[in-house]
Amino acid sequence: MNNIKVRFAPSPTGHMHIGNTRTALFNWLLAEKLGGRFMLRIDDTDRERSKQEYEDSLREALVWLGLNWTEEARQSARLERYCEVVEKLKAQGRIYECWETPEELELMRKRLIARGLPPIYSRNASALSDEECAARRMRGCRPHYRFRLTAGEIRWHDLVRGEVKYDAAKLSDPIVIREDGSFLYHLPSVIDDVDFGITHIVRGEDHVSNTAVQIEMFAAIGGQIPQFAHLPLLTGKEGKLSKRLGSLGVRELREEGIEALAICSFLAKIGTSESITPFYSLKDLAASLDFGRLGRAQPKFDEEELRRFNQVYLHGLPYENVKDRVSVSETFWNAVRGNLTRVDDVKIWHGVCFEKVKPVLEDETLTAAAAALLPPEPWSADTWNMWIDAVKKQTGKKGKELFHPLRMALTGISDGPELKHLLPFIGREKACKRLNGISD
Repeated sequence: MNNIKVRFAPSPTGHMHIGNTRTALFNWLLAEKLGGRFMLRIDDTDRERSKQEYEDSLREALVWLGLNWTEEARQSARLERYCEVVEKLKAQGRIYECWETPEELELMRKRLIARGLPPIYSRNASALSDEECAARRMRGCRPHYRFRLTAGEIRWHDLVRGEVKYDAAKLSDPIVIREDGSFLYHLPSVIDDVDFGITHIVRGEDHVSNTAVQIEMFAAIGGQIPQFAHLPLLTGKEGKLSKRLGSLGVRELREEGIEALAICSFLAKIGTSESITPFYSLKDLAASLDFGRLGRAQPKFDEEELRRFNQVYLHGLPYENVKDRVSVSETFWNAVRGNLTRVDDVKIWHGVCFEKVKPVLEDETLTAAAAALLPPEPWSADTWNMWIDAVKKQTGKKGKELFHPLRMALTGISDGPELKHLLPFIGREKACKRLNGISD
């Protein structure tokens, strides 16, 4: 299976949002699982909307997520190739020119619907003579071009949806070239997939009807038809894809402190029959990929659920994964990670333990007694229990009346990691000063 090759083909008309992030992820995971290659193809034929800043942002997002590619191409550099194929298809009668204006096409569509008929293009333009077409050109009219579908059934086995079939007679011949000569999505995508040897195409279920059309195009140009997998589209918790969700991007999530592998773990398992659990390597996540476990219902994406999951992810995040990002020891990381909402929060607790803190004394009698009872160093794993038992016995305090004043004196913060984990890092000298109200 060493010829396996998938592609992610974003248009650089905006930043990476949660929907196309999921598509990129599933393609990458499939390539990784099957030992194949992952290709980045920039679909930049929309000259007006395509921007370099968006392309740079897409690349940056993919790298941050760990979805590295081994090959890349851009459609704007392949226009000659597309024109070459178009000329061959024109000669075969599979691409033909049409002269209707958008207004005329809309009127035709409405008339067919009013008669209870499917709004299928009539192909009337293909009956025009060369003289009639020339006369239209003389009047300044410009044609658009359509791909002619053949009669019969189009079917394929979808890795998510199972057997899929379409009656070609109920599909319109798709427009492949606009009046201004620019290409639409369908044909360049197929030509690229053939030329680059794409074996599997993973994309959203909104492309299912496109797949039916493109299977005919693959056959027309003599290409190998890939395997397809159409993922159910994400919806918001309101039951539809909100504008906010549609534009929610990797950049925003990253800036918020959501971890890359938390995003990948979440997106890979949402909408499956599996529980959403943290994966700490993309390789392990890829090994778990199973399209058979994807449900057909549209999964609901909840930003708050992702944020909560990110905390679960952080609380089990191995030191090996963050050692190059944090300037703390493995022992310290393991002591505080259970209370982090983002990796950078480790700096807060490192500061509490090793830098100057202004203690807050809520019960000076209690904290003074606790300071006097601090055992001498070195401290062991039993030191905390011995000390706190002695403080309880002498002061009669317990529960919140005991622990909250101690926490405020030792850290100046009302909640956080357990004091028994922090105290060894604070050390006896600092602890004694803070319990007596002395800023160290």
